[in-house]
Amino acid sequence: MTEYFEVATATETREQAVALAASAVSARLAGNAQIVGPVISVYWHLGEQGQGEEYRVLLYTTGDRYPELEQLLINEHPWDKPQVTATPIVKGSAACLEWLRQSTAAAQSTS
Repeated sequence: MTEYFEVATATETREQAVALAASAVSARLAGNAQIVGPVISVYWHLGEQGQGEEYRVLLYTTGDRYPELEQLLINEHPWDKPQVTATPIVKGSAACLEWLRQSTAAAQSTS
């Protein structure tokens, strides 16, 4: 049985968010991505409480593709230690989940 995940990260700018989303979808590591924002974040960083505007990036993938998606997000993210979290999708329409599985399947060889 295929596992499905909603993966979240955040960036400082809309352009950074779009670049991460486009890279993940282009590589077929996510079937789609949604960018929400700006949102207000309140957090601890370097021992101090902070607050700022961010753009939340939600990406949808399978369990098989998650490790590669996580690595892409960490490698391409502008922050040194970005938030990358995955929440299991426990229910979804059969057609949607099948589309997600097909959308994230590795590209087929034409040889």
